[in-house]
Amino acid sequence: MIDFPYIRDLVQSTPTKIVMLVVDGLGGAPHPDTGKTELETANLPNLDRLAGESASGMTIPVAPGITPGSGPGHMALFGFDPVKYLMGRGVLEALGIGINLANGDIAARGNFCTVDASGRITDRRAGRIATEESVPLVEKLAGIQVPGVEMSVHPVKDHRFVLVLKGNNLGEAVSGTDPEKTGVVPLPASAVSSESRNTAEAVNVFVSRARDILRGQKKANMVVLRGFSRLPSLPSMAARYALKPAAIAAYPMYRGLAQMVGMEVLKTGATFADELATLEKHHSSHDFFFLHYKPADAAGEDGDFAAKVVSLESLDREIPRLLKLNPDVLVVAGDHSTPAMLGAHGWQPVPLLIRSKWTKGEGTGGFSERACRVGSLGTNPATSVMMLAMAHAGKLHKFGP
Repeated sequence: MIDFPYIRDLVQSTPTKIVMLVVDGLGGAPHPDTGKTELETANLPNLDRLAGESASGMTIPVAPGITPGSGPGHMALFGFDPVKYLMGRGVLEALGIGINLANGDIAARGNFCTVDASGRITDRRAGRIATEESVPLVEKLAGIQVPGVEMSVHPVKDHRFVLVLKGNNLGEAVSGTDPEKTGVVPLPASAVSSESRNTAEAVNVFVSRARDILRGQKKANMVVLRGFSRLPSLPSMAARYALKPAAIAAYPMYRGLAQMVGMEVLKTGATFADELATLEKHHSSHDFFFLHYKPADAAGEDGDFAAKVVSLESLDREIPRLLKLNPDVLVVAGDHSTPAMLGAHGWQPVPLLIRSKWTKGEGTGGFSERACRVGSLGTNPATSVMMLAMAHAGKLHKFGP
């Protein structure tokens, strides 16, 4: 953990390299017709072979029974206590697209959504409209003005955007307007503390005017907001772990998170193949790489079991390209489970693989929840993954005399 009290005495800089592949929403749950999870259903010859060379186990992102967001799930994998270092999604999205936030600015993550004639949400993501469709809508919303508050709206990717509020007496303790389910109307923003009352009032005005502007759109005819937050103060991975860490992620939120924890964010393209090309290009210049794979989470959130299986099989086909780089330590982990049977993030533990010269395989029978559950790493808090990776890379001294 990054807060281990003697970590400065333990860490040492070495030429060994760590690649941490985070498969967003990796874990799943059994399909009722087959009794098999998405990982067990998918044809994964390369990941199964990798499992045969690795130590395996399961991680718990936050605590047993707690369903994590992507932010806490990733923070835990990087060794940050996700409860102590809880970051709002808005700040992460804003930083991920290059917005320069000042101290005191409030950022919120927005979704275009679809509502019916009664105002009830029928699709929280507006059919995952393409970025090309959402940008003109963002431009329409950019004209909304609220007295006493400076507002700006920025496109992110697909159906997502960021709302930034600047002004005096603004707080971040505001409840989201996204009920995170369909069949109900969006919620009003509410101040959780008196210091955030001005923020909540401004947000409700923005949402009301956005509803009027978007009325008549076929899909993206409403907005929902969540993750109200301002810039936090965090320890640096580079300093605490004596690393030169880099992040390769196509999705803006993960770039923002990586920037906040002290990684250099490398410019990359929109696909995982692009991310691998970026890794190949910069492999000699850093000793830790965070590599992000998004499609499994998106398919799980859509409740599409078959699509999640396909996304995992697509990832598997890219594994040989990753292995050609032969990192000293390769970690394959997930920030959380996203079972297609839930159609949302889940509380289920997440599979984990660590391959290094110290691992020879355990005969666990492939890469899946059932196989990893009996691996030598056991089931541990996700905050332990980073220290395990450092140990396998020879980057930790002995503790104590």
